[in-house]
Amino acid sequence: MPNCKTLDLARALIARPSVTPADAGCLELIGDRLARIGFTLERIDVGGVCNLWARRGSEAPLVCFAGHTDVVPTGPLDQWTTPPFEPLIRDGMLYGRGAADMKSSLAAFVTAIEEFVAANPSHPGSIALLLTSDEEGESIHGTVEVCRALEARGERIDFCIVGEPTAVNTLGDMIKNGRRGSLSGKLTVKGLQGHVAYPHLARNPIHAVAPALAELVAIEWDRGNEYFPPTTWQISNMRAGAGASNVVPGSAEILFNFRFSTASSPDDLKARVHAVLDRHEVDYKLQWTLGGKPYLTPRGTLVQAAVGAIRAELGVATELSTTGGTSDGRFIADICPEVVEFGPVNASIHKIDECIAVDALGPLARCYRRMLDQLLVPGS
Repeated sequence: MPNCKTLDLARALIARPSVTPADAGCLELIGDRLARIGFTLERIDVGGVCNLWARRGSEAPLVCFAGHTDVVPTGPLDQWTTPPFEPLIRDGMLYGRGAADMKSSLAAFVTAIEEFVAANPSHPGSIALLLTSDEEGESIHGTVEVCRALEARGERIDFCIVGEPTAVNTLGDMIKNGRRGSLSGKLTVKGLQGHVAYPHLARNPIHAVAPALAELVAIEWDRGNEYFPPTTWQISNMRAGAGASNVVPGSAEILFNFRFSTASSPDDLKARVHAVLDRHEVDYKLQWTLGGKPYLTPRGTLVQAAVGAIRAELGVATELSTTGGTSDGRFIADICPEVVEFGPVNASIHKIDECIAVDALGPLARCYRRMLDQLLVPGS
């Protein structure tokens, strides 16, 4: 069967039920193969999360492949056509939880590196893998911890390829050269509970905050830029009341989120929200959570290597994009000047019957291999 090495490893990884934050032996499987070709392995496990930093070579430039072994929960097992951790090929598709997000990318990383090292045993520069079991969960003890450890000892990454599923319709049609930041707020508005028939004896927090919310909804936070769409603000949850229609609530809680570009800063967004609430004289408390800063890799060495590899191997003109949710690229960008995300078609990720086309596995590995060629042995 074509793509045998990458396919076999992908199936072996999918068979391990690594529901976040469990790793289920995926790192050991990958680490054993890397150790055989000269990688030094370092486990940086924190808080029950499994993290691996594997490196071959000590010189610059350092090319890093990054990803996660954990997967989201399966959902109702009876809705899967076949068991989610029993990888099965059907009608040219490989099915199983993690097939697209992102165990196939991990398998392609490894086989691409194996072939590159076999052809270039004394290659210049260095190759690394940064893998975690805490990307689909809280993401507080995973990639961020490895990046902190690397930064503390002055270990710099020059180029990083994150294997997130980025394609829309066909492999290579889209890669991410950045991601928006995520800033969440928990707004608690104070009121005074009372009977709806005696509103003069109560203070309705929903009425008090409604004009401010209307203004926040209408604000143009920024206009984005060449790479990013405009910043957005969305209410995700609103809760108030005692569950009865004749009671004025004593407080209201509103959860909201910014997805913001490099055209805005977290501090500026916070200040503008507070200014609106204060101007409307809302009695409130507001807690902020910065889920991740935006990052951007403009066109340069790494983007061109990815675009060139995709064109050469797949004949596809790729689109650069910063859309979608956050990824661990936001942590890596703090210690690496050039980060791109490139992986399989994302149509089935997190869904029942997650799958990837079998005939995409070999081309994906070849693209990663070609990127290594361009970054470490240009002209080869």
